[in-house]
Amino acid sequence: MMSPFKHPHVGKLLIKNGRVIDPSQNLDKEASVLIENGLIHSVGTHLNCPPNTPSVDAEGKVVAPGLVDIHVHLREPGGEAKETIATGTRAAAAGGVTSLISMPNTQPPMDNISDIQFVVARAAQDGMARVYPTGTITKGREGHELSEIGAMVRVGCVAITDDGDGVLNAQLFRRALEYSRCFNLIVMEHCEDIHLKGNGVMNDGPMATRLGLAGIPRQAEYSMVARNVALAELTGGRLHLTHMSVKESVEIIRRAKEKGISVTADVTPHHLTLTEDVVQEYKANAKVNPPLRTAEDVKALRQALKEGVIDCVATDHAPHTQSEKSQEFNAAPFGIIGLETALPLLITELVKTGFMSLPDLLLRMTATPARLFNLPAGTLKTGANADIVIFDPDSKRTFTHFASRSQNSPFLGWPLFGTVERTLVGGQTVFERSASPVKPHPSPL
Repeated sequence: MMSPFKHPHVGKLLIKNGRVIDPSQNLDKEASVLIENGLIHSVGTHLNCPPNTPSVDAEGKVVAPGLVDIHVHLREPGGEAKETIATGTRAAAAGGVTSLISMPNTQPPMDNISDIQFVVARAAQDGMARVYPTGTITKGREGHELSEIGAMVRVGCVAITDDGDGVLNAQLFRRALEYSRCFNLIVMEHCEDIHLKGNGVMNDGPMATRLGLAGIPRQAEYSMVARNVALAELTGGRLHLTHMSVKESVEIIRRAKEKGISVTADVTPHHLTLTEDVVQEYKANAKVNPPLRTAEDVKALRQALKEGVIDCVATDHAPHTQSEKSQEFNAAPFGIIGLETALPLLITELVKTGFMSLPDLLLRMTATPARLFNLPAGTLKTGANADIVIFDPDSKRTFTHFASRSQNSPFLGWPLFGTVERTLVGGQTVFERSASPVKPHPSPL
């Protein structure tokens, strides 16, 4: 399989009759999108389009910039039984994700030039979406010594993180924030005090006590959020807090932004839609870190996303094999896949309920994450890469299987609105749900 964006669509392609939503341009109207040589040529209602231009009819559907997911575990190298760059990006395409940032907690961890170059090369060969790698903050993710940050940036690293673990050494994390300023680089932090977490496997509280499971206290997250925000204020470094899960973290972030500290944050679809109650049947597909919390936390996270206190949505797509997730709850690994369900789940739970508008949701899944991480994505502006998702917000389908190599999702069997119909990268179709071919457009618009 050859990466489609290495060979972008040559010539013209017209996507017509759709509802075009591009939050980067505050655009929401029925229009057509003309693609030429893999780039956006124009968007409008009366385009100068030659006869017999190949076309895709998007009537009744939304045409939007391809989704941007800034937190994805592709597992390669070392975890190919769970996912590969090929299968992970195939899942991304099926979910309308055209650009993603891969996490470095592979085997071995991505802490040097050759590791970053491997991901870049493999994605160019096998990827069905654009892959932007991160490098580790510390060598081996061991928390003792900074990685080769500058060298990794020069070969394509877009952020640094020890995701899966936080950096407990405050002085070392301070140095990382200071050094990252030389490259205008974001430091993405997994906020967790492992000493407070202990052997916890779910949210600490009455539910964990009832189930006889060790709990992870909320303080394990928000104490580290507070420390990291303080260090961002001290250094002026760019801090991004990932997969927030408790209301206290939201309030710390809110106050930090009011003070002008350079801090941003994301939240996962599962933390926006599920509570600890789903753990009651000991189903390991609901075991995730940070754990699913309370209804009060879900409410606070939703409001923070709506207000922009939390900047964007990121899936934390974390595939595991069936044998791993089939173990009893304590032994099963943490992680939920999410590339294919993110958009339908949030349309169903946030848009269809009237909590958020569709343009506002798409803003937090396209233009905002692209801007935060300086990615050439998330827009339909003239000259931009023709990375596009076409979906039907009113079509409902039940998820029974995923394109990902792993199937560890608590949303199996859920009927969800927002069916992704087609995904394009560089003007090339990388996913199409229907078998209908691209047809010649008979006359100019």
